[in-house]
Amino acid sequence: MREHVGDPTVQPRRELARRVSGGTEVTLYWSPHDNSMTVEVWQPASGETLLLAVAPERALDAYHHPFAELAASFDELVPVADA
Repeated sequence: MREHVGDPTVQPRRELARRVSGGTEVTLYWSPHDNSMTVEVWQPASGETLLLAVAPERALDAYHHPFAELAASFDELVPVADA
């Protein structure tokens, strides 16, 4: 489990579930500091990590289907004008 490093007064996130499928590791975390939920997707082959902040009521769905959650989150994005 990868933990946050930094301010010792901030409680680290807590791992609630972890699974590996097809070489991709998916972990569900809860932060007692702000009651937030995140799903972390790590692909060791590429070294890339994707971190999704999810609503608590969608956390298990996001854990089981993180790429579907990512696609769904695009519907909620706000377009930004090119600089």
